[in-house]
Amino acid sequence: MKKEGKNPLSKSFGYAFEGILTGIRQERNMRIHCAAVILVTAAGTLFQITALEWCVCLLLFALVAGLELVNTAVEAVVDLVTEEKKPLAKKAKDTAAGAVLFAAVISVAAGCIIFLPYVFELAENIF
Repeated sequence: MKKEGKNPLSKSFGYAFEGILTGIRQERNMRIHCAAVILVTAAGTLFQITALEWCVCLLLFALVAGLELVNTAVEAVVDLVTEEKKPLAKKAKDTAAGAVLFAAVISVAAGCIIFLPYVFELAENIF
């Protein structure tokens, strides 16, 4: 009998990219997060933020998008297990969504700390 081994690394990466693309295609909030990434990247390029500020932005991009993907996975598993309204199913879905919201709100606060000084400086130079 042939023993099944692990998938080759290339297949594992393929599955992961497929998951990311599925999240982008099927989840509205993931598309909103992707739009935010594009806007913040444009603003960072425009204002020439520092390397440390870029690192913070990149970590926050990864945190929010990663949590959104985990939230999607939690919702899918809960829906697979039960179609009934159950308190534990609601708790799982709500806490996963809450994790995304918490990270997104903190990311907005960090974005304000990073970008508002640049915006104020630009406004000062214009007016």
